[in-house]
Amino acid sequence: MAIKGIVKKAAVKGKKQLLKFTIDCQQPADDNIIEPQDLEKFLNSRIKVEGKTGNLGERVVVTRDKSKIHVSAEAPFSKRYLKYLSKKYLKMQQLRDFLRVVAPNKTSYELRYFNINEDNEEE
Repeated sequence: MAIKGIVKKAAVKGKKQLLKFTIDCQQPADDNIIEPQDLEKFLNSRIKVEGKTGNLGERVVVTRDKSKIHVSAEAPFSKRYLKYLSKKYLKMQQLRDFLRVVAPNKTSYELRYFNINEDNEEE
């Protein structure tokens, strides 16, 4: 039984929330350790959307600006997933022992070298 005078409101669909993340490869790229375009290609081929790789469409866009990689994605996308994929790329390139993925701020990651000089000071 419907109550007279009550009208259901249709859900209003607004803009999807767009998340923007950055991976900065400045230090290793300057030393020719990694190629940012290889990391960009790796991310394009490995990012999953709805459980499927190669399904980026318009939901996820990966672009490169010199040694920075920008990822723009619609709402259900985690920054932690980018860290996971970056670490996977470093492991594949056998650089995981030398480089680490650090978050300098809320929307970006940075590839940095491990501080090996600290060991020499202790001796």
